[in-house]
Amino acid sequence: MSKDKKDFKFYLVREDILPEAIKKTIKVKEILKHGEARTINDAVCMMNLSRSAYYKYKDYVLPFYDVMQGKLVTLSMTLSDRPGKLSQVLNTVADSNGSILTINQGIPLQGTANVSISVETKEMDISVEDLVKRLKNLSGVQNVHIIGQV
Repeated sequence: MSKDKKDFKFYLVREDILPEAIKKTIKVKEILKHGEARTINDAVCMMNLSRSAYYKYKDYVLPFYDVMQGKLVTLSMTLSDRPGKLSQVLNTVADSNGSILTINQGIPLQGTANVSISVETKEMDISVEDLVKRLKNLSGVQNVHIIGQV
């Protein structure tokens, strides 16, 4: 008896508890996406994964941030209250082809300012995960959190 799609449950699971075959399947998909291998066979060989395991899992696993690609994502950040910090954030989003839809900045208190931005990710040339990492690595960015998605 087959289930309708609406009957399936989805879970957010930490990577370290996943079986190796599933982790390797995700990596094979990344290798193929980035053009690091020409064929599925080449990619599964690179990861020491059987083709049957890849085909068994490929349609059922994807990284959390890939689900958010092509959507509206709202990020909350705490920035140091120094000139140009918000500009760095906006430029980083723009450099990844993200489209900024809203910006909300609180009044700086005790040397920090809370900022939230909504970003359309459809045209981005990097994943949301990579954007978050880039933002976290900017000088003066104290934290970055995804607070919503549509």
